[in-house]
Amino acid sequence: MKKILLISDTHGYIDDVILKYAKKADLVIHAGDIGDINVIDSLSKVSNLRAVYGNIDSAEIRSITNENELLNIEGFKILTTHIAGKQPNYNSRVKKIINKEYPDILIYGHSHILKVENDKKNNILCINPGAAGKHGFHKKRTMIRFNLNKKKIENMEIVDLGNRSSLS
Repeated sequence: MKKILLISDTHGYIDDVILKYAKKADLVIHAGDIGDINVIDSLSKVSNLRAVYGNIDSAEIRSITNENELLNIEGFKILTTHIAGKQPNYNSRVKKIINKEYPDILIYGHSHILKVENDKKNNILCINPGAAGKHGFHKKRTMIRFNLNKKKIENMEIVDLGNRSSLS
């Protein structure tokens, strides 16, 4: 069994609450718009981290992350990218990967909107953990955590990090 924490759109923001949840995870997956190398360093110190870069990320962050990550965990093929497009059509880059790799789970960010949806056409569970950072239009800061256990997803829950406006 693997404990997974999904995070996205930190935009350079990291705090002790995020790190507390990261410490409990076997793997943290960051779906882009990391915003500052300090976010990568902080998460990497407390857990295993796999991250993709987002559209706001610097050349420094892009030099140590990829645009897409493909992982195999507990029988699941997991594709992570920052901008996926609207399912089930997706953008052409993501559609090409889906048609070649047939992932079971697609993790993405960018919209700052938390979503967990089944793409029945492509048989993919699509997960956007929302935004954990304090920059953007979102009202709540969120992450998602769950367990992967022998081809089963267990105990999926939203982690509510509080109101974005309370950080001003």
